Amino acid sequence: MKLATYKYNNTISVGAVTDEGICPVPEKYHGGMIHFLKVGEPAIAELNECINSEKNFLSMDNIELLAPVTRPNKFFGVSLNYADHIKETGLEQPEYPTFFNKQNSCVTGTGSPIHRPKVSEKLDYEGELGIVIGKQCRHVNREQAKNVIAGYTIVNDVSVRDWQMRSHTWTLGKSFDTHGPIGPWIVTTDEIGDPHQLAIKTWVNEDLRQDSNTKHLIFDCYYLIEYLSQVMTLEPGDIIATGTSSGVGVKMKPRGYMKPGDTVKIEIEKIGTLINPVIEEPETSKFIK
Repeated sequence: MKLATYKYNNTISVGAVTDEGICPVPEKYHGGMIHFLKVGEPAIAELNECINSEKNFLSMDNIELLAPVTRPNKFFGVSLNYADHIKETGLEQPEYPTFFNKQNSCVTGTGSPIHRPKVSEKLDYEGELGIVIGKQCRHVNREQAKNVIAGYTIVNDVSVRDWQMRSHTWTLGKSFDTHGPIGPWIVTTDEIGDPHQLAIKTWVNEDLRQDSNTKHLIFDCYYLIEYLSQVMTLEPGDIIATGTSSGVGVKMKPRGYMKPGDTVKIEIEKIGTLINPVIEEPETSKFIK
């Protein structure tokens, strides 16, 4: 099942993307994607009944897809998790996964613009597989980890390279507004099968920049959950971006940074395509409330 958050008639809702369009969730699940995921299997079962009844489908032409989880409580990235990316950086393979935070105010959806910030031109892309947690959990071992995953999505871990390197935590350089595109939806685990056998590609305009497969992950999806859950409780809607492969703009000669007018597209097998245009940060982004 493809679970999406969408806007229709100025109302934000959750539904399943099907060949006939979007099937909205029953009204009692109108609290957003995190609420839907917390209910879990009963909510999925009722949504399946709605799909099978062939009622209430909305045309994809009449809706706007948003980030499937518009404000995850926790949004993690993982650095240096593909061997080819480690090689291009010249760094050593880490003994343990290195996590950093992306603040949830950076989250945006497919089709929405990525802003090149006023303070830097070193705007980079990172195509990544995203894990979406489906159950509250702590101290999950690797064998149990697949049971706490709601599904998978695509993440563009947009990075402002100079700001990233100003702090050992990387948080500022990873958290500019609009620098967390997620989507276009969540594909549930039953449709993905093994998440470690998925082709993943990133284009900037027509230029294929990244071309890899999740089989090259150093720390796989289940290990990442095992490792994190030793420290903290993971909750429905939390997102873990699993790391990027080689081909990032900062390592190109000349540098392949994104610029206004570009379009970045990330495609992951069995999930779909996340597409975002790049624009200058607008003057309207200056505000005080």
